[in-house]
Amino acid sequence: MSVVMADFVLSPENFSFFGEGLSRPECIVARPDGTLWVSDNRGSATRLAPGGSHTLIGTLGGKPNGMTLAPDGTLLLANIALRKFYRLFPDGRHEVFLDSVDGVPVGAANFVGRDNLGRYWLSVSSRLENHLEALDRDVSDGYVILIDQQGPRIVVDGLLFTNEVRVDAAGRYLYMAETRAGRVSRAPINDDGSVGPKEVFGPDPIQQGALIDGICFDSAGNLWVTEITRNQLYMIAPDGRCHLVFEDQDGTILDHPSSLTFAGADLRTVYVGGLNMTRLAVFRSPIPGLPLAHWNES
Repeated sequence: MSVVMADFVLSPENFSFFGEGLSRPECIVARPDGTLWVSDNRGSATRLAPGGSHTLIGTLGGKPNGMTLAPDGTLLLANIALRKFYRLFPDGRHEVFLDSVDGVPVGAANFVGRDNLGRYWLSVSSRLENHLEALDRDVSDGYVILIDQQGPRIVVDGLLFTNEVRVDAAGRYLYMAETRAGRVSRAPINDDGSVGPKEVFGPDPIQQGALIDGICFDSAGNLWVTEITRNQLYMIAPDGRCHLVFEDQDGTILDHPSSLTFAGADLRTVYVGGLNMTRLAVFRSPIPGLPLAHWNES
């Protein structure tokens, strides 16, 4: 059952901060022990210990962005500037995870997610050589790659700058942030991993001129959404009703928020990262997050 969304609105006083000196902390992955992995373009990622100590890992540079934890403890991450997906080892070594599909370079790699069946869902924002052009005009060349036992294949195409993608708790739908369109789309997932026709989920757009980025589920099925032009956080209920949770037009707390992650033992501590932020913003949610695939793994 969804929270009564109108009853939950954040104010600046609800936020604290964690971590210092980060650079472009676009995506956050939390471990049950309190460790956070944060994408960081000074290297590949920064490991934040529960006490706040920082360890910069890797030497990729570029623009590391969306990432997930693999069962072996490595990070799988996209690098939109280097236009490839990488595997990052805890000691900082890296190797290419995926750089082409059907013999064609993937393009602007954006995000990697893993579902409860062990499948990987990878988003590519655009095939254009300069992917930023796909933010300035409608270029429907974003797509989603599925990697399962059959190998990598494109399952959704024709998206307007694909960003974060998530599978719901039941594994029934793939949800996709279309940044240029300012909306979330979803498509049913078939038993063989193929994906049916997509439809808009929630408002279209979420607001006029919106550029949405990160999406994440809570345990009640609400989809949380970050919006970067007005530094907003939204919740979209399972029935599509949408509620503005927070807005920070001055950018004093959130500056181009790009991702949020539920963490802590009760999964109610929420960390928000952003393209122009040097630390993570933190608040408490009335609803725990949906545990990600790695949550109960050692």
